[in-house]
Amino acid sequence: MTHRPPEGLDGPHLRTVAMPRDTNPSGDIFGGWTLSQMDLAGGTFAAQVAGGRVATVSIQAMEFLRPVAVGDEVSCYCTLVKSGETSVTIRIETWAKARGTQQGEKVTEGTFTFVAIDEHGKPRALPKSGEE
Repeated sequence: MTHRPPEGLDGPHLRTVAMPRDTNPSGDIFGGWTLSQMDLAGGTFAAQVAGGRVATVSIQAMEFLRPVAVGDEVSCYCTLVKSGETSVTIRIETWAKARGTQQGEKVTEGTFTFVAIDEHGKPRALPKSGEE
C-alpha cells in the first residue's frame, strides 16, 4: 500500500475530520459516510469541470482497504479520467491519517461519473475547452 496521496495535485479537494456521530455499531466510521464525502468532493470537482450543476449517475466498484477511525483526518483527491459530451468521469482516492501524524494511508478509491444538468434537471452539453 502506498503512503502518498496522488502527485501533481494542489491538495485535497475535500478535507474533514471523522466524528463520533459517523460511526457504525463496531465503532469505526460508517462506509456510507466515507462514500458521501467522496461524492461531495467529486461533485464539486465535476461542477468546476462542467461549468455548473451536475448529478452523480454512477459509481464503479469500491473496496475499503482499512477502517477510518474517529478523529482521523479524511482527505479526498479527485482526478479527471475523461470528459464526454454531457458527463465527466472522476477518480477519487480517499486517504486518512490519525490526528497529530504526518503519514496517511489510502482507505478507498472509486470512479464516479457525473452528468451536467440544466436548471430543469435535464442533461446539458459540457462547455468546450476554454469556455465557461
